[in-house]
Amino acid sequence: MTTPTVTARGAAPTAGVPAATRPRHRRRFAQWGFVAPAVLFMLLFFGYPLVRNVVMSFQHYTPKTFFTGEAPLNGFDNWSAVFRDALFGKALWHTLVFTAGSLLGQFCAGLALAVFFTRRFPLNGVLRSLILLPWLVPVVVSGIVWRRILDQDTGVLNSFLDAVGLDGHTPWLTSPHMALLSVILVNIWIGIPFNMVILYGGLQEVPPELYEAAALDGASGWRTFRSITLPTLRPVITVVLVLGFMSTVKILDLILALTDGGPADATQTLGTLTYQNSFVRLDFGAGAVVGNVLILISAVFAVFYLRANRTEGK
Repeated sequence: MTTPTVTARGAAPTAGVPAATRPRHRRRFAQWGFVAPAVLFMLLFFGYPLVRNVVMSFQHYTPKTFFTGEAPLNGFDNWSAVFRDALFGKALWHTLVFTAGSLLGQFCAGLALAVFFTRRFPLNGVLRSLILLPWLVPVVVSGIVWRRILDQDTGVLNSFLDAVGLDGHTPWLTSPHMALLSVILVNIWIGIPFNMVILYGGLQEVPPELYEAAALDGASGWRTFRSITLPTLRPVITVVLVLGFMSTVKILDLILALTDGGPADATQTLGTLTYQNSFVRLDFGAGAVVGNVLILISAVFAVFYLRANRTEGK
C-alpha cells in the first residue's frame, strides 16, 4: 500500500525573490511611497526657486525678459554692483541689529512671562489667552495699528506721554535715530507670545522633584533657576531661538507697514532691500543677489545650530 505524500503549504519558496526578502522590499517600497510626495514638494517649491534665484543673480534680468525670455549672463556684475552699493552695508548692519535686538527682547520677556504663569493664581488661563492676541493678529495689521500709535503728532503714545508731563513729541518713526529702535520694540511685542507659549510648555516638563530637592537644600530662587530651569530648558531654548532667527532675519511686512524702510533708509534691512531692488527698481538680478545673501546667512546659522546640537548630544 502506497502512502500519499503530503506537501506542507508554503514549504517551497516560489521562483524569483525569496519569500523572506519579499516583505522587506514591500516595506521599503511603501516607505518610499510615503516619502516621495514630500520630496517632490520640496524639489518643486524649494529646490527649483532656490536654483532659479541663484541663476538669476548671474543674469541681466529685466521686465523685458518676461516677454522675450532673454536674460543674458553677465557674470558677477550684479554681485559687484550690490556689494559696492553703500545701502547694502547699511541694510546688512540693520538686519543684524534688528535680529539680535528682537531675539533678545522676545526671549527674555517670553521666558519671564512663562515662569510667571507657572504659578497658580486666579485668571491665569484668561491672561495667557489675552497675551496670545499679538501673535494671532496679522503682522500687517499690527504694523498699521502701531504706526498710528507711534505717530508723532496724533499718536496715542505721545498723547499719553504729554498727559503725564513727559516729552509728548518724540519722533518714533520719523527720526533716523529712533525708527530702528521703534521697529525692534514693535517686533518684540509681536514675538513675545510665541516665545512664552513654547517656553511655558517646556517648563511643564521640568520634574517638580528637582525643585523640591533644591528647596530642601536651601537653594535661592536665582540659584534654582540657573541650575535647574535653564539646563532643563536648553533644547526648548534652542528651538525657540532658531525659529525666531529664521522668521526675524527675513522680515519684510512689518517694516513696510511701519516705515517702508525709511526715514533716510534708517530701517532698511536685507529683506526690504530685496523687495526694493526687485519690485521698485525692477532690478531682478540685484534683488536675487540680496536674496541669496539672506539664504546664505540662514544656511550658516543652521550649520552652526546642527553642529552645536551634535556636540551637545555627544
